[in-house]
Amino acid sequence: MAANPSFDIVSKVDRQEVDNALRQAEKEMSTRFDFRGTGAEISWAGEEAVTLKAETEERVKAALDVFKEKLVKRSVSLKALDAGDPRASGKIHRIDCKIIQGIEIDKAKAISKKIRDEGPKGVQAQIQGDQLRVTAKKKDDLQAVIALLKAEDFGIALQFINYR
Repeated sequence: MAANPSFDIVSKVDRQEVDNALRQAEKEMSTRFDFRGTGAEISWAGEEAVTLKAETEERVKAALDVFKEKLVKRSVSLKALDAGDPRASGKIHRIDCKIIQGIEIDKAKAISKKIRDEGPKGVQAQIQGDQLRVTAKKKDDLQAVIALLKAEDFGIALQFINYR
């Protein structure tokens, strides 16, 4: 007998797409007239963090908007970007952004509770590290769960993979 149909719920971001968006934002900021002479720059600050710098708070916010626009064009959800508030350090204003990967345990519990409470009967969700595995007896029930979760906002970007 075959195993029950299942799929995984994950929150992952393609780092290459984020890198491409960062490079495009960097290029646009170097050519745009309103960024000339403002010291605006964007760069990686570690594996999952991006730093934006400029001489004024207004320009660093504009640089963040350019970066967000490039992320959207590359199909990266803005829910995966956790941008901090602008802060001054000397003459430079900076914004530190974190790229969110994985589902935190409290969000995983909320998703699991939502599936239990409002999902079809016989659907089970198990937390496996930073992802969830959802199983059911029928594929139609799994599709109903996907529709239910897409309608809800958990504050993170969700992807549904390994549908079998």
